[in-house]
Amino acid sequence: MMRQGRFSKIKYHYLYCPFYFLMTETNRIEYKRELSDGLEKEVIAFLNYREGGILYIGIDKEGNTHGLADADGDQLKIKDRLKNNIRPSALGLFDIVSEERDGKNILKIIVASGPEKPYHLKKYGMSEKGCFIRLGSAAEPMPQKMIDELFAKRTRNSISKIKAGRQDLSFSQLKIYYEESGYTLGKAFAKNLELLTEDGTFNYAAYLLADKNNTSIKVAKYSGTTRTDLIESNEYGHECLVKATKQVIDKIALENRTTTKITSKERQQTSLWNPIALREAIINAFVHNDYTNEITPKFEIFTDRIEITSAGGLPEGLSKQEFFEGFSVPRNKELMRIFKDLELVEQLGSGIPRILGYYGKESFSFSDNFLRMTFAVQKDTNETSVKVDDKEDNQKGGVIGGVIGSVKGGAIDATEALTKRQKEVLKLIAAKPSITYNEIAEALSINESAVGKHITAIKNKGFLVRHGDTRGYWEIKLDKN
Repeated sequence: MMRQGRFSKIKYHYLYCPFYFLMTETNRIEYKRELSDGLEKEVIAFLNYREGGILYIGIDKEGNTHGLADADGDQLKIKDRLKNNIRPSALGLFDIVSEERDGKNILKIIVASGPEKPYHLKKYGMSEKGCFIRLGSAAEPMPQKMIDELFAKRTRNSISKIKAGRQDLSFSQLKIYYEESGYTLGKAFAKNLELLTEDGTFNYAAYLLADKNNTSIKVAKYSGTTRTDLIESNEYGHECLVKATKQVIDKIALENRTTTKITSKERQQTSLWNPIALREAIINAFVHNDYTNEITPKFEIFTDRIEITSAGGLPEGLSKQEFFEGFSVPRNKELMRIFKDLELVEQLGSGIPRILGYYGKESFSFSDNFLRMTFAVQKDTNETSVKVDDKEDNQKGGVIGGVIGSVKGGAIDATEALTKRQKEVLKLIAAKPSITYNEIAEALSINESAVGKHITAIKNKGFLVRHGDTRGYWEIKLDKN
């Protein structure tokens, strides 16, 4: 028992800490010194494996780091190859993360177990030459009998295969969200985002993301610990699911009030629920909800707890232990992909371990048809203390307000080369040149990897220069553009 607990802890750190590496390959870990022709084969094997897996590029079989000369270029090549060479589509089922080890750039490809097995090479179809499975630490050809059995069990009732009840759909809200994240949706966006059925009609995923639909998401508030006395009921939805998600996040954030106790030396603050875990739980409920029966997530606030309930139990073939360890089997890969594009989701399999960092496994309850997360109101003993420096706080607020309304703030707004979100990042940097990724992420309610993406884009456009390391500062270059 002790050995199992220790192994689980090691696996957790390996999956979610970018600087922790096991030195040998396993059934879920594959190393490649460089980007090679066998990439698709390895990814297919993980897609067909019940636990998925992780593929590192830039590390040899012995665990030695060689790095990649052009990690950014390789990242684009990998995404293109996996998109075009694997069937059924693997989009939304893999995540490519750039990391640094021993001062060298490497790539980590996180692959989820796919819901439409068997996955295969487009070139060879569903044959032993095109299908692979993970056996031990190797990708092996899949026997034809297994191919036939998996195909017979393939899930056909998914939101990508269900035809939308109405076809007069528009997507102006979704396009705005993509523009804010630095993307432009072209004419073929519906096909590229897998919002079409095989016969070219809008599917149910498209319906959920359209400007108008009939989806209703409720946030209920009760005066006590039971459902007998409803004091507030808010309804969201009937529009793009991304917008509904953001509205629910904002509403519950308002309910997550913070109490403050000020002493002569410190300010003691506590929220009803941990805000990081709460946000992850809300997004998880939206992304992994089973919409095939037109049931939406439900959010209920009591005096002693909050309950977040999503339709659908554990994905088929996934155990509770695997669920808690972060093994990802996305129920709605189309939604997962879009939520990740829009910086609402950080990387595959990261949400549940992040929640478990604040709440125990007992906060989760499972049934055949539902998954419920229950977060108790935090007691005073869980308060966190921070030093009070009113002078510093006032100065900080004044600087931010001044920058936004200053000549520099106006110049940032007038810069056409930057997206809306990039301008927001640059304004925060202007307000505080020593600002950290974490501080920017908290201010904009996005994840740190998204912050990194925006900062990289701003730097590449010539508007930002970094001086020094972790104790350094940012310099804005508006005058040269």
